Amino acid sequence: MLLVMTGLFVTVPVSSQGTTKLSATEQTVWDLEHSYWRYVQANDLTAYLRLWNKDFLGWPSVSDAPVRKDHITDWITSQTAKGLSFQSVETKPADIQVTGDIMVTYYWETYKWVDKDGNGTAHTIRVTHTWRKDGKDWQIIGGMSMSQPATP
Repeated sequence: MLLVMTGLFVTVPVSSQGTTKLSATEQTVWDLEHSYWRYVQANDLTAYLRLWNKDFLGWPSVSDAPVRKDHITDWITSQTAKGLSFQSVETKPADIQVTGDIMVTYYWETYKWVDKDGNGTAHTIRVTHTWRKDGKDWQIIGGMSMSQPATP
């Protein structure tokens, strides 16, 4: 199941501040974060790549070293080549910060890579993306993810 946010303002849990109402700009970027996972689930790499700035540099949890835009789909194609499909389980916002034309998002993503029978194990990662507004569009210029440790 993919979490979909609707409306101009939503209440988002914020790590140290309880909850807050999102501005229109913040909502726009959260909507883009949800689009990100919809594109992965649909295996729409063309739409997925449009989210990334040409000068992107980031460090995905599945990579031993930082990657640039030309390798940002490797984590997807390495799994789809095995016949697996991505399934988003939950996107849970943590916090967001806007500074001029830069926005940083933090959240947890729970997902599965499932086989043709729908079998797969859920994993949760912590995600941070740095977005920059270029004209009217927001694009990811940096990011990092890591596995969420299992709770005891």
